[in-house]
Amino acid sequence: MLLGAHVSIAGGMDKAIERGTFLSCTAIQLFTKNSNQWHSKPLTDDEVVRFKTLRNESSIKLIIAHDSYLINLASGNSELREKSANALIGEMDRCRILEIPYIVIHPGAHLEIGEDEGIKNIINSLDIICVKTDGWGVDIALETTAGQGTNIGYRFEHLNRIIAGVKYTDRIKTCIDTCHIFAAGYDISTAEGYEKVINEFNKLVGLDRLVCIHLNDSKKGLDSRVDRHEHIGKGCIGKEGFRFIMNDKRFYNVARIIETPKGKEMMEDKLNLTCLRKMIVI
Repeated sequence: MLLGAHVSIAGGMDKAIERGTFLSCTAIQLFTKNSNQWHSKPLTDDEVVRFKTLRNESSIKLIIAHDSYLINLASGNSELREKSANALIGEMDRCRILEIPYIVIHPGAHLEIGEDEGIKNIINSLDIICVKTDGWGVDIALETTAGQGTNIGYRFEHLNRIIAGVKYTDRIKTCIDTCHIFAAGYDISTAEGYEKVINEFNKLVGLDRLVCIHLNDSKKGLDSRVDRHEHIGKGCIGKEGFRFIMNDKRFYNVARIIETPKGKEMMEDKLNLTCLRKMIVI
């Protein structure tokens, strides 16, 4: 099973592998650069070699990147949209160098221009990005959102429209965040609700596009539209919702990644991953 955590790159990209190994991860997610800055130092040859060497020596089978928080492909501001597209291309280039096959992105916030215009901007941006990154071996995974503010992606229909609109459909994958979909009104806390939600996602988006699930409980209630992650089983989703995911055979090859609150020593991650592992019965 591909199970792990989002790990820090503080101290160098290779430190993410060390942290993932400490947590006994078989999959990890990371930023390729500082997530709160537009610019970054180029990767050095030594850094890349250390990263790849440690990865090959580890039990980590899949590494997924997450884009920085500044990127907004939905914006009505053309300068910000172009800057965002170029920034994503830059991060995808880092993925290419590090041989990371997927980068998870939030679709974007329309910032009061409306969802329809925001979705059009996302589609146009993705088409440009896909052309400029053709042949890099890096695909883009659209993440579901909680619908906080003007964020697009809180309905499965949004992802459906984006995927249907892009020219390079095969380059577009998806990522489900459990906290986000629950806060957006998709109830996965019961067996009946879980099956209904996953079947709806499959119908509108397609499980064949799903490459990652972010396993996060929610501090806020169903349909709250508030994005606040909580430890597994300690929030409003509860343990049963995660038990369904951990034993769903449809997700055998899908990376399951926690993004729950953590301290520097990552002991919270150890507890959350242990909790998830104990749920597995298949």
